Amino acid sequence: MQVPQTSPAAGEGEPPRRGLPSALPGPPPGPPSPGSRAAMAEGPAAGEALWAEVRALLPGSEEGLSLSLSGEVEDCVLPLLRRARRLLYGAAGRPCEAEAAALGRLGDILRDYSWERLNAGPWREVSKAWRQVYAYACLFGALAEVAAGRPLAPAVRLCDMGLLMGASVLDNVLARLVRVLQARLPRGERPDAGPGSAKRIRIEPLPAPVVQPEDALPHLHCPSLEHFRDNYLIPQKPVVLEGIIDHWPCMKKWSVDYFCQVAGCRTVPVELGTRYTDEEWSQKLMTVGDFINQYIVNGNSVGYLAQHQLFDQIPELREDISIPDYCCLGEGEEDEITINAWFGPEGTISPLHQDPQQNFLAQVFGRKYIRLYSPQDSENLYPHEGHILHNTSQVDVEDPDLLKFPNFRKAAFQSCVLMPGQVLFIPVKYWHYVRSLDISFSVSFWWS
Repeated sequence: MQVPQTSPAAGEGEPPRRGLPSALPGPPPGPPSPGSRAAMAEGPAAGEALWAEVRALLPGSEEGLSLSLSGEVEDCVLPLLRRARRLLYGAAGRPCEAEAAALGRLGDILRDYSWERLNAGPWREVSKAWRQVYAYACLFGALAEVAAGRPLAPAVRLCDMGLLMGASVLDNVLARLVRVLQARLPRGERPDAGPGSAKRIRIEPLPAPVVQPEDALPHLHCPSLEHFRDNYLIPQKPVVLEGIIDHWPCMKKWSVDYFCQVAGCRTVPVELGTRYTDEEWSQKLMTVGDFINQYIVNGNSVGYLAQHQLFDQIPELREDISIPDYCCLGEGEEDEITINAWFGPEGTISPLHQDPQQNFLAQVFGRKYIRLYSPQDSENLYPHEGHILHNTSQVDVEDPDLLKFPNFRKAAFQSCVLMPGQVLFIPVKYWHYVRSLDISFSVSFWWS
């Protein structure tokens, strides 16, 4: 389901399915832990080398860092940005301790000030200029941490906050910076799933719901573009495609442990609760490593890294997947395709809902039980009446209250258990319900 995301590429005009960024807490990075203090800079030479590598990501001159914004902000903001820039470029080499401290304070002020503007109303109404200010503030804060020779984990978190809540600045410098910093993290600052994590994850598969032959979705192996277009895209019929992602590197590389290694230190938004329509549902920012430890390895409650543009945030993972060739049949450009990650334990549920774009849902590992209902059955599916959830059904698909929703029994559905390596085509506005049967990772492609 499509919602306004923290990334500029998301569909900002669509009704929210999974909450708004204002629901996410944005505390500044905390003080380094005792373990991190032990891993301060590796020495003056190493600190200078890291600073030189980081500094090379920035424009060569103060004038080159233009601080251009896409709109108006308060008069006090640009002088603060210019003062931070001057501190960054005033030093002949690495900023001294006092300069780094002053740069960090300016970053804090700008971040706090712009954070209030980001949370002043609906996300779609937030000015891009304020998101750019927030990104610059995170950039200056992260550079101050590096210049001071402090542990790198807080700087990585600042980069992620800028990527999540800000807008791209300086040719997406935060994404380039965090890649450098992550590679330099000492071993003690790299989260993992803990010793023996693979053994602690329950691997016995849950029984899948029985899919009756008359309800089963059709399966096709590598259909031609023309066959898919004429028989499924144009008539808007769902289908399970097989054999089209077997060549993706992720099919062999990705696992829970792999995500800890590649992304364990990265901050992401996590949904807490089984489904987004529950009253107790909420969101929280945490590292991928903490998410895996709390909700994958020790799954006493449900957490879901859902509908997140993880591949924009971590390009290394983007290299392991490809946009399905069938997307070329759409009207939009390739860079208009929204790619989202869906990573969580067994039992996560996306209630019955519909989206305003075509969708390819690719299953990397784990299984998902999926039901689809035609848009022609919308009246029998009892959509919520409020604007926010008008594209979500009130009915619990697998345990419907037929006294409250009697016409639901009239709605015909198709279903499948989506297996690793399979891709489900969900036509625009088709209602779909999804429940994970295992620890699962899926990738969705929304295209026009």
